[in-house]
Amino acid sequence: MIKVLFVCMGNICRSPTAEGVFRHLLRARNLENEIEVDSAGTHGYHAGEAPDQRTQRAAAVRGYPLSDMRARKVAAQDLDYFDLILAMDHNNLSVLRRLCPPDKHDRLGLFMSYSKNFDDDEVPDPYYGLGHGFDLVLDMIEDAASGLLESLEQRLLDEASEGAAESLSPQFDRTT
Repeated sequence: MIKVLFVCMGNICRSPTAEGVFRHLLRARNLENEIEVDSAGTHGYHAGEAPDQRTQRAAAVRGYPLSDMRARKVAAQDLDYFDLILAMDHNNLSVLRRLCPPDKHDRLGLFMSYSKNFDDDEVPDPYYGLGHGFDLVLDMIEDAASGLLESLEQRLLDEASEGAAESLSPQFDRTT
């Protein structure tokens, strides 16, 4: 099982959108039992709240239900539990680096590093902007989510082939 956490500031726009899009992709590929996904914010401003209504509307138009999600703040145990912790921007990545023990920094990264069609390395925060910003965020997240899924599918294949190779290796009889 590979465990992925998406992180933005308040966990009401970008990271729940990434979680919803990625869950949709996992269901479509029948990978929910192979890859676990969640989202959180670096700040607890909106803890317990549903995603922003504009986020929910934009996601619903594309078939991503987000209304059952609730915002939460990144917890210390998340940094141990999740294999991959992907920030939506550099500011949140910096916060994660300060929270995370140095030996676990290899788990941290920027979500847009998986994008194939956007040169941006950050998903812009649409919260204070106009409504069309939520559609742009969805475009970017769909693209990066596809790239992330491709990467994780390859990782699962590599792990499966390593496991198969180990089980096929000759066993020596030490009793003779």
